[in-house]
Amino acid sequence: MKKISAMIRPERLNTVKADLVRAGIVGMTVSDVRGYGRQRGQTASYRGASYAIEFRSKLRLEVFVRDDQLETVKQIIVQAAQTGEIGDGKIFISPVTQVIRVRTGEMGDEAF
Repeated sequence: MKKISAMIRPERLNTVKADLVRAGIVGMTVSDVRGYGRQRGQTASYRGASYAIEFRSKLRLEVFVRDDQLETVKQIIVQAAQTGEIGDGKIFISPVTQVIRVRTGEMGDEAF
């Protein structure tokens, strides 16, 4: 089992979610986050005054999948979240060693 954590643009969430659901992937967690990457923020101007935007608003999407679903989910997220512009986001993949359903105490595949 794997945990996929993707930082994406907020406006791409509905497309990513719809594509994942269409592929049979259900269950995800979405969090509002702020941060910066290589661009180290940006400068903008408002009424003639320049100011720095140090942190960009993003969404962190977390999805847990079986190993055989990993490639499909990676491709879906990349295609649905991609705009071709700087700041499209990143995907991080981590192994999951154990899952426990709190309500029943089930473990492993039964808990998934």
